[in-house]
Amino acid sequence: MNDMVKELAQGRSVVSRGAMLDGQSDDQQYLTFMLGAEIFAINILSIKEIIEYGNLTMVPKMPPFIRGVINLRGAVVPVIDLAARFEKGEATLSRKTCIVIIEVDHEEAQQVIGVMVDAVNEVLEIASDQIEPVPSFGAKIRTDFIDGMGKVDQKFVIILNVNQVLSVDEMAELAQV
Repeated sequence: MNDMVKELAQGRSVVSRGAMLDGQSDDQQYLTFMLGAEIFAINILSIKEIIEYGNLTMVPKMPPFIRGVINLRGAVVPVIDLAARFEKGEATLSRKTCIVIIEVDHEEAQQVIGVMVDAVNEVLEIASDQIEPVPSFGAKIRTDFIDGMGKVDQKFVIILNVNQVLSVDEMAELAQV
């Protein structure tokens, strides 16, 4: 884990260390993580912290992608299994499994949601000219879930749109089905 990931894991903000201090850079910082064999990324501005997986309370009658809820300093936070959300089956737990705490926009407010990932990699800076548009085919997840495809070391990193992936309204509709 690099230093920024360690600071996120300790609940510290890393935004102030961004490359955009003078407003001169168009690089964005992303937390990269694994789901199966694929690498995904989320803009660090949406991330509050990273915690160990555990102490989940199961909630009856929830869709398979909602693993349960956790108590995060007195607040009830739902935990979403991203692998299940992407219809890839439930994630397999390992010692590297963790929960990334994210803030998403919901009705002019912020909703805190935890997402379960197989492993956290690192925080990367990806220049805007290294981000390709969303592909129209070939991705194994819905294209509205993707903000772009970041080119990093001859590979692509799928940059997620957390407000779509974790749409509170859509997940509530799915829970009622």
